[in-house]
Amino acid sequence: MKVEIDSSAFSEAVSWTTRVIPARPATPILTGVKLEAADGLLQLSAFDYEVSARHHIEAGVDESGLAVVQGKLLADIGKALPVGKIYLSTSGAKLTVSGGQSTFSLPLMPQSDYPELPQIPDALGSVDADTFAHAVAQATVAISREESRPVLTGVKMIFSDGKVQMTSTDRFRLSRSTFAWSPSADDIDTSLLVRGTLLRDVARSLDTSQNVVVGFNPDSPTLVGFDNAGKISTAQLIDGEFPSVDRLFAADYPIHVVLDKNALIDAIRRVSLVAERNAPIRMSFENNQVTLSAGSADESQAKETLSVDMDGDPITIAFNPAYLVEGLSAVYEPYVRMKMISPTKAVEFNGQQDQDGEESLDYRYLLVPVRFVD
Repeated sequence: MKVEIDSSAFSEAVSWTTRVIPARPATPILTGVKLEAADGLLQLSAFDYEVSARHHIEAGVDESGLAVVQGKLLADIGKALPVGKIYLSTSGAKLTVSGGQSTFSLPLMPQSDYPELPQIPDALGSVDADTFAHAVAQATVAISREESRPVLTGVKMIFSDGKVQMTSTDRFRLSRSTFAWSPSADDIDTSLLVRGTLLRDVARSLDTSQNVVVGFNPDSPTLVGFDNAGKISTAQLIDGEFPSVDRLFAADYPIHVVLDKNALIDAIRRVSLVAERNAPIRMSFENNQVTLSAGSADESQAKETLSVDMDGDPITIAFNPAYLVEGLSAVYEPYVRMKMISPTKAVEFNGQQDQDGEESLDYRYLLVPVRFVD
């Protein structure tokens, strides 16, 4: 292999590809990144049997070839090389990387030991990158960190009738985003359970000028793929039954309150300064005002009042402040509508563009209140 390539493009490609390499791989070969030079392109790939990443960049290929080397080390080298042209070449059992006055020599890993990458699934449909990134940020708010319950670490994606619905829950809250997309066929009706951390990872590195193509093959229903500007990720789907959560959304909420989202988030953060770790803050709604409070009589206390638009009876309700801020921060509109039934029933949060307008159901966040004693 002999390749000439731009250092910035190389560094970005290696960093993106090697991000899937696990800290503690099942076998040493999985620490490697595979490089393949041919036809004016340098192909890069990494795989850990669960997740794969593939990328390609333009290169001056003087000699075609294939090499497998330590991925994280190559990524570090790529970041450290000077701006300009760099050169990759293999000789014997070594890969040489040179740029400017720097030269690195890396031992090659056995190509025959590197696992075969999974087939890229057929395209299910596509969506613009901004829409996808916003939806992922909203839908992953409620993913669980409990690895003992894998289904709760996932996001259920339902593809139907030109719409995609993404839902996560950790049992204390539920987050759902819905968006329009362009399906590859008119009769698509499919649901997938995708690892939430993978979706976040894909969304963080999107080229927003290009669409995201979602891939899934019903004949091999264990794999999902995401392709954006030539960056392709695949992942094994989570095996398990996602909880039935649609019933948690109430058909009618007797109490509606509309608030300025940023003012509410700022007030929550100030009031919760006196709250011990995970201690709730209380929200008392009455006479078009909400009073937020935290702390107890024999400890530090805080209180703040905001003006609201309210329809319904007075109510006092308490929440985990971290869960509250995380859900509100995923609202992209300037106002948020809280829809309530009682101090013990789950509250639904929706964004809305105008204070006196209608709420949007593109993002729905349910949060279970915390029981409190006056």
